[in-house]
Amino acid sequence: MARVKANNIEIEYDTFGDPSNEPLLLIMGLGTQMIAWDPEFCQMLVEKGFYVIRFDNRDVGLSTKFEEAGVPNIMQLIQAARSGEKIEAPYTLDDMADDAAGLLTALGIEKAHVCGASMGAMITQVLAVRHPEKVLSITSIMGSTGNPDLPQARPEAMQVLLKPAPTDRDGYIEDSIGRRRILYGSGFPFDEEKARKFAELSYDRCFYPQGMMRQMAAILAAGNRKGMLSTIKCPTLVIHGGDDPLVPVEGGKDTAEAIEGAELIIIDGMGHSLPVECWDQIIEAIARNAAKARG
Repeated sequence: MARVKANNIEIEYDTFGDPSNEPLLLIMGLGTQMIAWDPEFCQMLVEKGFYVIRFDNRDVGLSTKFEEAGVPNIMQLIQAARSGEKIEAPYTLDDMADDAAGLLTALGIEKAHVCGASMGAMITQVLAVRHPEKVLSITSIMGSTGNPDLPQARPEAMQVLLKPAPTDRDGYIEDSIGRRRILYGSGFPFDEEKARKFAELSYDRCFYPQGMMRQMAAILAAGNRKGMLSTIKCPTLVIHGGDDPLVPVEGGKDTAEAIEGAELIIIDGMGHSLPVECWDQIIEAIARNAAKARG
């Protein structure tokens, strides 16, 4: 793994494949390190002809932390958002999209295909709006538009975000497995051993839950992005789980509706997760969407 300075922060990243191939930037979701993009998943993308880049967003993993900003009161921000009040956050999704654009520039990459999951999908959308010159195609997985009229997360899924994580290693690992199980969806077998290994790796690499709260504030501050998504002109793929308890499938439908020509794929039984059984379908669709950018 390596690190570069971009957009006035330090960004940890790594790559897979041949740098002479078309670049594909992967952006992960809320409070989640880049290692959530499984190396096998990344290698499958390499076999489709991509040069794959994954990175830690600001405030997670080994990238710059914003400790001096303090921890926002998320419940207060949620109430303010529901009341239509303006949200003040330590940074915004715009800043996080600028981080991604800055990383590409720092790596000498003029344009890239971009794929984001969950909050990463939101960042991907904003990147395509703010920096269209950097984007060849986008894939938005488990994302939404921020439209307040859409169905909200199920209560048990919302608790996954709001409940404080245990600080001891063993407690964190068991708690993390439970959270992942709630979000996983009903259509595919939950691999507890895989979830355990990921939780162990995540804790040992960087346990930093306070960064997730600032990232959540950035999401709340972004508000309804549906109007601006209509400006996206690059080939767009929207993938969503039909059983997503955190970002209901209507979020994916709303995203696809907002972007002219977007392809929508709904995977029955998939929750807020990327089950191994879906990788072939997802990767084939990403490659097919990328091919549209070549004319």
